[in-house]
Amino acid sequence: MKLEPVVGDDPREILRGLRGALHGAGPALGLGLVSDLPAEVNPGTAVVVTTSGSTGVPKSVVLSRDALTASALATADRVGDGAWLLALPASYVAGMQVLVRSIVADREPAILAGAFTPQAFASAALMMASSVGGVRVPTYTSLVPAQVAKLLDAAAADSAVLTALRSFEAILVGGQALPPVILERAQDAGARLVRTYGSTETSGGCVYDGVPLRGVGVRIVSGEVQLSGPTLADGYLGAPELTGDVFRRDPDGTRWYRTGDAGMLEDGMLRVRGRIDNVIVSGGVNVSLDRVERIVRTVPGLASAVVVGVPDKRWGEASVIVATRGEALRRSEAVQLEEARAAVSAEIGPHARPSRLVLVDELDVLPSGKPDREAIRRAVAALH
Repeated sequence: MKLEPVVGDDPREILRGLRGALHGAGPALGLGLVSDLPAEVNPGTAVVVTTSGSTGVPKSVVLSRDALTASALATADRVGDGAWLLALPASYVAGMQVLVRSIVADREPAILAGAFTPQAFASAALMMASSVGGVRVPTYTSLVPAQVAKLLDAAAADSAVLTALRSFEAILVGGQALPPVILERAQDAGARLVRTYGSTETSGGCVYDGVPLRGVGVRIVSGEVQLSGPTLADGYLGAPELTGDVFRRDPDGTRWYRTGDAGMLEDGMLRVRGRIDNVIVSGGVNVSLDRVERIVRTVPGLASAVVVGVPDKRWGEASVIVATRGEALRRSEAVQLEEARAAVSAEIGPHARPSRLVLVDELDVLPSGKPDREAIRRAVAALH
């Protein structure tokens, strides 16, 4: 089958291409950094998504028509069927799946054009109101935590934004862990958030609020989260060794995706603890930056902070908090750092305490909306 690269992130062009790819009539789509991909892919392939992720290592994930459709159907089975608003880049899996769900539901998606702002989001959301036979059509959207935080900030003074947030039957939130303080604010505002967990390799989110979607299997092997089911990617294009290492098959034929995430199952609920490899060695002791970051985000003014590791002359490596200016302007940087250090020390130990707090106007982010941790780390390291 022919692979047709899509240059740029025009959601309507991607929507047209997806319709053909999902129905089998058109070529497979190449999204992302696709210039070096081959011209042909295996039959059944719908999309190849190439993304560098937060680590900067490009991977071209092969997604079949069956996997994308299974994901869309499982989402409808969990949250319901209705109309979708695209507010994320369509060339990344979370945004692309908004379009796939719309195609599978045979509904035209609403598309937020241009830069994301709370006012533009509210306008697009409030224009979606429709009914069939006098019954309101439920509406849905997908966001990343930073977008939710921006909407909640605006909703405090803008009733239209608040009404828009409340209008959705469900708002899927993924891409990174949702800080508890943002979830609480959303619940207080009347927004119905659903925390999702997944990746491009699973056709997007496949575990909602800790519970796997229909047909999705979850297990923990040596502390690592592994996933199975019909939403799994076929593998990585042109990388058979990587595919074989990441996608493992059991003797009974069940295929499992090794996520690289640490997690545990509690009463059937998946709790993800961060990346297994997002660890520094500080003073000879392993420190999970994800765990430190979760604790730091409980400190007022640091709900969206990012924690990165940098070289340190004394300890070998040390963690640094990077946060945007805002609430921090009303409280001293030294006080916030001490509160964060005390919280980390109490829960993990003094060896894990962050060494510094760096305030910036904006955090570097990837086009997907996730923090660009590598860019943030390089910028902090350059300050030394």
